[in-house]
Amino acid sequence: MESPYGIDADWNRLYIDGEWREAASGATIDVADPSTRETVATVPAGTETDVDAAYEAAAEAQDEWAQTPPARRQEVVQEMLGLLDEHREQIIDLLAHEAGGTRGMGETSLQLASDQAAEAATLPRRMKGEHAASNVPGKENIVQRVPKGVVTVISPWNFPLNLSMRAVAPAIAAGNAVVLKPATNTPIVGGLLFARLFEAAGLPEGVLNVVTGRGSEIGDRVASHPESDVVAFTGSTAVGRRVAAAAGENLAVPAMELGGNNAHVVTDEADIDAAVDAAAFGSFVHQGQVCISINRHLVHEDVYDEYVAKLTDRAERLPVGSAHEETVVGPIIDESQRDEMLEYVDRTIDAGATLETGGETVELEGVDDSLVVAPTVLSGVTNDMPAACNEHFGPIAPVIPFSTVDEAVELANATAYGLSGSVHAGDVGAGKRIAERLETGMVHVNDQPINDEAHVPFGGTGASGVGGYNSEAFLDEITEQKWISLQHEPREFPF
Repeated sequence: MESPYGIDADWNRLYIDGEWREAASGATIDVADPSTRETVATVPAGTETDVDAAYEAAAEAQDEWAQTPPARRQEVVQEMLGLLDEHREQIIDLLAHEAGGTRGMGETSLQLASDQAAEAATLPRRMKGEHAASNVPGKENIVQRVPKGVVTVISPWNFPLNLSMRAVAPAIAAGNAVVLKPATNTPIVGGLLFARLFEAAGLPEGVLNVVTGRGSEIGDRVASHPESDVVAFTGSTAVGRRVAAAAGENLAVPAMELGGNNAHVVTDEADIDAAVDAAAFGSFVHQGQVCISINRHLVHEDVYDEYVAKLTDRAERLPVGSAHEETVVGPIIDESQRDEMLEYVDRTIDAGATLETGGETVELEGVDDSLVVAPTVLSGVTNDMPAACNEHFGPIAPVIPFSTVDEAVELANATAYGLSGSVHAGDVGAGKRIAERLETGMVHVNDQPINDEAHVPFGGTGASGVGGYNSEAFLDEITEQKWISLQHEPREFPF
């Protein structure tokens, strides 16, 4: 008997108001495996009619769910967490088939998603209010924390499991209802899987609704729906601006984690081997398709040649191939992403940079038009070259020289983005002093930028987004304070 969580299960249904149903139009979307380029599943192409039904169900179910005792809400999330672990192998397989995730990426996604769910399970008991003194005699002020209502979650294709989990699980735990619109490339592991998990965990009907479909057809309706109170979006800055504007029309709270142009700063006092170890992971894990990956390597001129040589050697030795085999660098999600990043590489070379290694696709046996891109290192790069000034979102490492720490800081901050970053300066104190000067929401000393822990705030500045995720930061987005005053004795009025 096939598992309801496997890629071969029947995923061709939307989940609305506790029912699995076809899209109103009956149309479907094929899900392609980035490694094999073959269709591996079919999902519904939802319509605006389906979107409206999902929000109607969420709005109807939310009040009763909000009144559910915190212990019960906690229990549902914990049960879902248990199912996540129980079906870990099927879920890792889903990530390989849909997102092109290697085994390492799949295990990391599971760990992060589990961490997010475990943290979310604590939220129902942490929604505490307070008393505030009053200037009016005999008045008692009570401040309650209550759920916002209906939370829209629009999740991305790069890490669909954990980046959906970090919004869906806390929103539900805090007493909200959710409408989840997953990315078109990863509609199962970023969307329909959550419906299966929460349904099996005993979540009441209507509290979670999942609508798959093309963003070009239903994205605007999802982002601008009048029943939505919070819009949690993870994706590119260009799309995020549109989503935030649409949410703003209804005064919905935007929680936007957008693009990044993260710098990896390496000074002449750094342990170069340690800096390169971090750099290889920070640039090439999941093919560089990570919003917090290293987009630029800023390296002191005195250690520049050594750094480039060692990073090039590491890049050339990384296993590359299908996500269904033992490999480190798998396929890019689709041809449009692949072609864009390779164009950045070509234009950067044309602008005067040197290609040290990579810069081309790697052919896979039996696969036409491979999506695998070889780990790429570019030297002689300047901050304004295409692979450096754009978020390339690929296994590309542009290495930029600097002569002073002040110059490094200036280069790192010369971007509209401000998401993450990393510093290697030998001494931790020296690294911290540089980190404090970087205009980003997150910086990691003697490490690389890809870090996420569910109990630590996660968010960026500038064009990297608004609002925050994780623990109290996201709890503030999905709840609001309500003031109730009690007048215990007659109050005197002036007339």
